[in-house]
Amino acid sequence: MELLDDDGNLFGVVNVVDALVVLFVLAVVAAGAAFVLQPDPEPAPEPELATTNATLDLGTQPSYIVEEIEAGDTYSPAGNTDLRITDVHLTPQNGDTRVILGVNLRGTVSGDTIDYNGAPPRVGRSLTIQTSIYQVSGTLRDLGSGPETTTTDVVVEDTVSTETATAIQTGDTYTLGGTDIATVESVTAYGTDNPDRKRVLVGLSLATLQDDGDVRFGGTTVREGTTIPFQTSEYSLTGSIQRVGATNPQGETATRTMTLQLEDVPPAKADSIHTGLTETVRGTTIADITDVDREAATVILTSRDGNIYERNHPVNQDLTLTADLTIRETATGVTFKGRTIQQGSNVTLDLGTTTVHATVVST
Repeated sequence: MELLDDDGNLFGVVNVVDALVVLFVLAVVAAGAAFVLQPDPEPAPEPELATTNATLDLGTQPSYIVEEIEAGDTYSPAGNTDLRITDVHLTPQNGDTRVILGVNLRGTVSGDTIDYNGAPPRVGRSLTIQTSIYQVSGTLRDLGSGPETTTTDVVVEDTVSTETATAIQTGDTYTLGGTDIATVESVTAYGTDNPDRKRVLVGLSLATLQDDGDVRFGGTTVREGTTIPFQTSEYSLTGSIQRVGATNPQGETATRTMTLQLEDVPPAKADSIHTGLTETVRGTTIADITDVDREAATVILTSRDGNIYERNHPVNQDLTLTADLTIRETATGVTFKGRTIQQGSNVTLDLGTTTVHATVVST
């Protein structure tokens, strides 16, 4: 039998065109069946995620921003990338508020670090935090941990107005963004040469930050001799740190009777000094005059022939005062008004009606 007859039929039965159509249909059906019956592809593996802690320094920020930043705030700049604030540390800096955050960063594992929003979180990198309320940017300053905060006790000294010296009270707080960053633990005040000014020693408990081995309050390293600010709604001061690690001046308080001398005192001044005068500041008496001895002051005269004579001054007096002074006994000696006192030292007493400058004769 011929493959194609004279009419173009395959084996004399089926038209060639019809046969091709049937074969095409069968091929399409077979291909479709193969597509439908093939197994589902394996799902793509989930990316491996990890977290790391870091310290983010926002620098100084205005108060309206500071008041909105809270621990627990979150930000996700991209898929598989998240930031969560774990700690908020506020500190004064040149009259502004500096904000240092502890943050937890989450991203995909990339070698021995993570990929946070397209790159590893490196020290010095700038990061942005954006919430529905605020947007800030800062610089990563440490990786692996948040800010290491601690509390540091100090005693600071400043000379302030009498009104400020009276206003300072134990328990006063220095507050930034609703957070207490320093608290008054003790107050000691003394008179000065100026009755309108007082010298104060204020014990403070500071919220400080460990930074490369140093302890800092604001931008200042906490050590003796450096100055730090303290302020409330009623007063402000900038104190020089006199002691670190305690909130009271050194030594134990005691009362000691001392002999003081004033020489060549004019009559009006001499008459103003008498038994019973005291130096009292903030309700505490630190000097009490218990006795006053008077004698004529002496003057040295030189005659025309060159002879030298000692004579009594016609009106001026030398005064010897006996005074009970509140002192502090320390390992290195005795202090009065925070200054070392010994025989020959000069002391200033603000006795209310008069101020005297005397020399210590005996302690």
